[in-house]
Amino acid sequence: MPLVEIEVQPGVDKQDTPTGATGRWIDSDNSRFRYGLPEKIGGWSKVTSDALVGAARGIWGWNSLDGSPYTGLGTNKKLYVYADSAWADITPIRASGTGNITDFTTIDTSTNVVVHDATHGAREGDFVTISGVSGTVNGIIAANLEGEFEITALGDTASPPTDQTNKYQVTAKAAATSTGASSPTRTANAAYQVNTDPAVSTAGYGWGAGTWDASTWGTSRAGLTGVEAVQLDSGKWSLDNWGEDLLAQQLNGGLYYWDTSTGTGTAATSTTVSAAPTKSRFTIVSGTDRHVVCFGTETTIGSTGTQDNMFIRWCDQEDVNTWTPTATNTAGSSRLTDGSTLISAKRSRGAVLIWSDTAMYQMQLVGAPFTFGFSQLGANCGAVGQNCTIDVNGTAFWMGKDSFFMFDGSVQKLKCSVEDYVFTDISPGSQRDSFAANNSEFNEVTWFYASASSTVIDRCVSYNYADQVWSVGTLPRSSWIDKGVYEYPYATSYSASDTAATISTITGLTAGRAYMYAQEFGNDADGSAMTSYIESGDFVIPEAGEYLMSIKRFIPDFKNLAGTVNVTLKFRDYPASTQRTNGPFAITTSTTKIDTRARGRQGAVRIESSATGDAWRFGTYRADVRQDGMR
Repeated sequence: MPLVEIEVQPGVDKQDTPTGATGRWIDSDNSRFRYGLPEKIGGWSKVTSDALVGAARGIWGWNSLDGSPYTGLGTNKKLYVYADSAWADITPIRASGTGNITDFTTIDTSTNVVVHDATHGAREGDFVTISGVSGTVNGIIAANLEGEFEITALGDTASPPTDQTNKYQVTAKAAATSTGASSPTRTANAAYQVNTDPAVSTAGYGWGAGTWDASTWGTSRAGLTGVEAVQLDSGKWSLDNWGEDLLAQQLNGGLYYWDTSTGTGTAATSTTVSAAPTKSRFTIVSGTDRHVVCFGTETTIGSTGTQDNMFIRWCDQEDVNTWTPTATNTAGSSRLTDGSTLISAKRSRGAVLIWSDTAMYQMQLVGAPFTFGFSQLGANCGAVGQNCTIDVNGTAFWMGKDSFFMFDGSVQKLKCSVEDYVFTDISPGSQRDSFAANNSEFNEVTWFYASASSTVIDRCVSYNYADQVWSVGTLPRSSWIDKGVYEYPYATSYSASDTAATISTITGLTAGRAYMYAQEFGNDADGSAMTSYIESGDFVIPEAGEYLMSIKRFIPDFKNLAGTVNVTLKFRDYPASTQRTNGPFAITTSTTKIDTRARGRQGAVRIESSATGDAWRFGTYRADVRQDGMR
């Protein structure tokens, strides 16, 4: 019998049944489509072995005036910069004082220490640097109470803790030898970093869910009545350049500035931008006109209680320290109306694109007296998270609550062959943490998201905007920057259980670590094997009718094959039947044909690799297929 070419169209289709998806691929992991053919994705390797504290929710790459590359990275707990092949902690200091620690309380044989500071303003999980301890504290020498500590709890050691406003707990480097307040009384200096936030977003219900002003007084949040929960956001940062320096906006916090000229030494920190709003959702630099724009910010600068989630404010042109409008500057403000919260913004060609939870807007420079003009581009097309939007050469892509969208002059819902698969399995509470990434070398936009069975990002879905096809996978990345500043894309992973040593020593540090990787680097997963596969829907031979088909042999066709690829044939007689497998058959560069004895009414093929060094691109599937008996 002549060989039959079994055609399979590019793209994964999970909207149909395996039988209905004849001539299409139905599942994939760590694979993509390029030039219409499926292939294994590139590997990854840690940029450094250093672990970072928390989950990365903001990343930005840039070059200084002398061409040196930098990466800014914000986690729910810290702000870092990567330069000269090393990380530096540049987390801003929220408050500090001399002698603001007025005493310590200890428990005999325990390393748990209660710190007395009526001005601390800290949260559990915040970081404090203690210095200048005035003497030994109940057997703990001063050096063992100095350094950087994670605050393990607020209040004293009573059950439940009391006096949370004036006291907090840390873990000392050695145990005390007595119980009670220090005798004599010991004082110290404390510097508090900006407040930390949760590692993942959650949906909160009931009394005490979220911060005091997170929702409307008296509104039911039972969740069982169809009323939407209070969304408790994870800690996010929006990062951008001001010249060669870094601007960093903490979600619902202040605006900070890091000067590259200060270097990355131990004293390098970000400083507060003077006169800027003190509570905003996110920030962007508008473009060549050089306005810093704060979204979801204060109607009265410096008054956090006036934060309006739909209010926008911008500084004077090229003056990041001037925010109050006058007749002689271009500072100003505006309020958008469609939606309850501004979610995201991205620079695009000649404009800034803005998303609320329900709508999309455009912000354009129009000159005096208004500076910027605003126009609504679409309704019922809001973004679900701060990082789930992306602009690719003037075309925007984003994830909505239950659909994907694009804007190329008009708002369009993307036709998506994996839509149900993604949105029925995405974690509703963690959807705000989804991250959109551009991989320009492969014409891909990828959204990384948490599945329903996970609280952290564990899956991804990719759209090839050149070929307009989709693929799915399990690559867990919480942030990503495209290549350009560096030779490869850089991305981060997060493990909630990891306790690895971090770039600086923090006593009492709890679990939760991030690493940065160079993506599309080699063929392996940071030196280990990467499993990659793609599987087709069922195929049939039309002339067979009620008869089975028999496959006697097939001819493998691979391009860029390295190592071994396993091909498995799968068969069933009816759509509801259990599949039978034939194989796997190992394919190498020397394999010319595979002889087999495979029978069934409906057949499928799975291509998989799982060893270090493996790489492949699949071509055509040709087989000796003939009509067989009815049973």
